[in-house]
Amino acid sequence: MAAWKHYSAIIFVQLLMAVMNLLGKTAFNRGMSTFVFVFYRQVVATVFLTPLAIIFTRKTAPPTSFKMLVKIFMLSLLGFPINLNLQSVVVNYTSATVASAALNLMPVFTFLLTVLLRIETFRLKSMSGIAKLSGFVLCVTGVMLIALYKGPQLKILNFHQPFLQSSGNHNYSTESRLSWILGSFLVFVVAIFWALWTVLQGIIIKEYPSKLLLATLISLFSAFQCFLVAFIFESNFKKWKLRWDEGLLAVAYNGVFIAGLALYLQSWCNDKKGPFFVAAFSPLALVFTITIASVILGERTNLGSVFGCAFIVGGLYGVLWGKSRDNIPSGAPIESAGEDLKIGNEFNIEEGK
Repeated sequence: MAAWKHYSAIIFVQLLMAVMNLLGKTAFNRGMSTFVFVFYRQVVATVFLTPLAIIFTRKTAPPTSFKMLVKIFMLSLLGFPINLNLQSVVVNYTSATVASAALNLMPVFTFLLTVLLRIETFRLKSMSGIAKLSGFVLCVTGVMLIALYKGPQLKILNFHQPFLQSSGNHNYSTESRLSWILGSFLVFVVAIFWALWTVLQGIIIKEYPSKLLLATLISLFSAFQCFLVAFIFESNFKKWKLRWDEGLLAVAYNGVFIAGLALYLQSWCNDKKGPFFVAAFSPLALVFTITIASVILGERTNLGSVFGCAFIVGGLYGVLWGKSRDNIPSGAPIESAGEDLKIGNEFNIEEGK
């Protein structure tokens, strides 16, 4: 009876992730600054998480040394002022679909980093090693397809009357084409940074096991850091003003539902079923995004994006399958590895994504 709860929760999390990119893309199309968006998002997350941390951790909070605060500060700097701003640029330059593809690349690069750090083993001549290498090649090929090949539009996925008309330019000029290519290749950077963030988070959380308080401190530090970044890069103070439009909705949604609800559900599934279970469902966000983007944003879905996303999803499952084989004794069923898989530490992109 409890099994359906895990499946329902993780599917709902992927739906929340898809809506996150869609709302962000809508806000950017309406002229909202990506830097201001990230700052306000972290402010909302801080306001939302702080009372919860005070209520639920005031008696159980671990001691926080100055050294630990410095570690959390640096973790916040890597994850949000740097990477979340880059991810927002990806959404702005390309599409919500391409941004969702970055989430599927993140577990692959997490595994590569754990191999380089000798946290994980890699044997090329084994079936698992071949699967991992093939999965990585498929993921890279997928991003290359998205960046360099658009192909014909798939009319079956395009709607003439979307609920929210995108104000983005659909006539792909040379400038917009270059922006698309740059944004597509930034997907690599975003995935690598999120992978590094996940590995470092796993190291820190062993020393500081209070997930709620850690997420709150990360949100608090990152709000201050993101303010400095926005202040430097966004000199037009008219763009700092929030209005009753898609920008305010996107900020509120990201701060509450992603930094709050999605984080809790993802952590719960991770604790109950293991990170393999969480990672295996991440392609659903991509499917939801492609399906909903046409209706909400009126985004044009091209054959190149569909092929690229298919390669990325196939590559992800190749790496996960290969990783699962590392944890199975000879002759044991593959399902037995689900609880024990450790790819980095966990796939909580939004712990504080």
